[in-house]
Amino acid sequence: MEQASQRIVLLTDGHSDPLVAKTAVCVIRYRPQDVVAVFDRGAVGQTSQALLGVGGETPVIGDLNAAEGANTLMIGIAPPGGKVPDAWRPILVEALARGMNVVSGLHQFLSDDPELAAAAQQHGATIQDVRKNSEREVASGKGFRDDAFRVLTIGQDCSIGKMVAAVEMTRELKRRDIDAKFVATGQTGIMIEGDGCPIDCVVSDFVNGAVEKLILDRQQHEVLIIEGQATIAHPRYSCVSAGLLHGSRPHAMVMVYEPGRTQVHGMPHVPLASVARTIEAYENLAALMHPSKVVALAMNSRKLSADEAAEERKRMRGELGLPVADPIRDGAGELIDAILAYREKIVPAAAMA
Repeated sequence: MEQASQRIVLLTDGHSDPLVAKTAVCVIRYRPQDVVAVFDRGAVGQTSQALLGVGGETPVIGDLNAAEGANTLMIGIAPPGGKVPDAWRPILVEALARGMNVVSGLHQFLSDDPELAAAAQQHGATIQDVRKNSEREVASGKGFRDDAFRVLTIGQDCSIGKMVAAVEMTRELKRRDIDAKFVATGQTGIMIEGDGCPIDCVVSDFVNGAVEKLILDRQQHEVLIIEGQATIAHPRYSCVSAGLLHGSRPHAMVMVYEPGRTQVHGMPHVPLASVARTIEAYENLAALMHPSKVVALAMNSRKLSADEAAEERKRMRGELGLPVADPIRDGAGELIDAILAYREKIVPAAAMA
């Protein structure tokens, strides 16, 4: 089903914390015209704005009968381990029985479930597992062009806002009439953009090659903003981050961080590496394949007041000597100014002509 024809109910039932439900939050933020409702039986009657902090008056429902005109049920959460909650199975079966298509970004492939697959076939519905892929190419390290300027969002931690920063920067570039492309590398980014590759579900030997293919297939664009995943400092997910870094060979990077976060997400016993140390590690690791510099900081200031966020920006600018902005609160203008200035510095004018 084409994105333009999707009328979506986002399923977050019982898991509507904005971090766990980040897929729902981002789909509502960037595809609001396609979202009919949010499904959460414990919050019926609320709006998505009240429940998730985005979406305005989009209703929260607890019965698919209330989703008039909907043709797609989309899994709206990204839980650790990527499995569908057991309590959701009847909801999925009912949606398929109604002929609704199901879209999932979980690691657990719903299309491989015999009961769900049979229900989809019986009622003419489809199950789309966004993470399912057949990538089997290793990287070559060849064919990269400087006239397609590559920018990778990187993070101090996972679940910190790398995708949001990438989308907002792409939008700002387009507002300036620059031909930019958001390169999606995770399930939510793919659901928003309509293309990409879920690199955290690619066999490890082929991660670099899958990312490289994404880049080489999109080099007709002037600037590529590549969605980062996790961080090379994460004890669980560093392999994905390193493969993405070396596969994309970015010219520049934008570091995303959240003030006040001190432990690794999902591992409270592990202290978080500092922003400065993480930047140094990324630049050193990138240089093994292609020189790259962090040119700006994208701050996730969701827990700060406006005054606190302004003070934090001032502090980090002084500490690291880099531009700092929250792309949601402040806009992405300062980040894009830094990217374009760095591009002008390192890419020969002839390559951009």
